Amino acid sequence: MRVLLLADIHANWPALQAIKEQFDVCLVLGDLVDYGLEPSQCIQWVRQQAAHVVRGNHDHGVAQFVKVQGKSGFKYLTGVTRQLTQERISSEERRFLGALPISKRVTLEGVKFMLVHATPRDPLDEYSTPDADFWSRRLAGVEAQVVCVGHTHHPYILEVGDKLVINPGSVGQPRDGDPRASYAIIEDNRVELKRIEYPVEDTVNTVLQSSLAEPAKSLLVEVFRSGGLAKPDSGKQQVQPPSSALVSAT
Repeated sequence: MRVLLLADIHANWPALQAIKEQFDVCLVLGDLVDYGLEPSQCIQWVRQQAAHVVRGNHDHGVAQFVKVQGKSGFKYLTGVTRQLTQERISSEERRFLGALPISKRVTLEGVKFMLVHATPRDPLDEYSTPDADFWSRRLAGVEAQVVCVGHTHHPYILEVGDKLVINPGSVGQPRDGDPRASYAIIEDNRVELKRIEYPVEDTVNTVLQSSLAEPAKSLLVEVFRSGGLAKPDSGKQQVQPPSSALVSAT
């Protein structure tokens, strides 16, 4: 079985379209919306292609009409793009986002997976690092061999005891200095982190042609073209993950 693992699409339709992998099962770890400006197309793709999807903090915010007031960085970008997200999705698509589970357990070919956007302790908001001590505390009592997470926009694979934590990185808004779309493939008990170039300028043009204010346009263009901001949010660090690891079934 070939599994396509995606997270943090963030309404970047050109990036999502660039992923042409064949798969038997697609798993999506939340944050379909905000930042990018083509949310409806991304939501519809996920609804048609993904077997299992969990809710991200941005999906939750859009579904619940949460307003974000930020003066800088990604919080500022969330606030200004959320209004456009609300305008560009239907009521039915908003209900879909709000109905997504915050965590999900699935078994694929005998391997137990847990899907969550952030961490099992705080499914929507906790920011995780590829640190074994951090994860050992959060995996206590989790009955799964593979825990799949997103939220950080930094890909990594981490072995913690008899469990494997996989973060496929962000499809639509990488923040690790590499602007290529990031995702993971799981096949034959092996997981591989992958990157693919996409037509970034198509995403940029959608931003530039929008009604966003100039500061927001410039910041978004910087993120899409460079894979981050010059002054990233505090507490978020760049990681150099392994490119692959083994998944074991017991």
